[in-house]
Amino acid sequence: MGKIISVANQKGGVGKTTTSVNLSAALGVLEKKVLLIDADPQGNASSALGFEFNNNHNGLYDILSGSEPIKRVIKKSTSSNLDIIASNIDLVGVEIELINESKREYRLKSSLDSISKSYDFIIIDCAPSLGLITINALTACNSVIVPIQCEYFALEGLGKLLNTIKSIQKLHNKELDIEGLLLTMFDTRLRLSNQVVDEVIKHFGDMVFKTIIKRNIKLGEAPGFGKDIISYDATSKGTKNYLSLANEIIQRNKN
Repeated sequence: MGKIISVANQKGGVGKTTTSVNLSAALGVLEKKVLLIDADPQGNASSALGFEFNNNHNGLYDILSGSEPIKRVIKKSTSSNLDIIASNIDLVGVEIELINESKREYRLKSSLDSISKSYDFIIIDCAPSLGLITINALTACNSVIVPIQCEYFALEGLGKLLNTIKSIQKLHNKELDIEGLLLTMFDTRLRLSNQVVDEVIKHFGDMVFKTIIKRNIKLGEAPGFGKDIISYDATSKGTKNYLSLANEIIQRNKN
């Protein structure tokens, strides 16, 4: 049975999509079978892997609305061992369409139950909000990676997210766990970056991944070419960081 991990933080611009795409690609390179689910209506994870969404394509909207079975929505990416369920702005409509539906929080979970055995890891890129789509992701997953930017307001909103996770545990998903807190956009030249790292480790200890994602120009360039960082530049710091994170997650999940 595949491990389902959501990458979530309601604060935007912290590296959620960058982490979802490149962690998925790194796990694939390490010979794990991976499914990436783009659960953000902006569809950035889809476009970052070169997936051009048009009216002929099905995506996460079709799964949550019940119009297509999940197996018909999964597409192969050009990255090694990596499949994708794409999204676009249509996904916004699901929150309104499902408002009066019973068990609306379990739509994604029930779909993933039928295919999770086909994958080693399923990574869900959540939207920067705590709406119904994100609640579906947190109800469906085993654990959460929380990216934290190494900047001044890094811990802002983290308490709210942790409270949401506790609520989901209580109401919908007793098994939900925190996979780890991931420090992103670390700049070795800035004293502030080092202070944030020290502060987060002081508060959260072993919950923090040993791997820190350093600020890297190539990481910013890769999505513009529709590629993950490994396909774009296999020798970059970004590639090394995400391969290190992937190895750390594999080690944490060894049975």
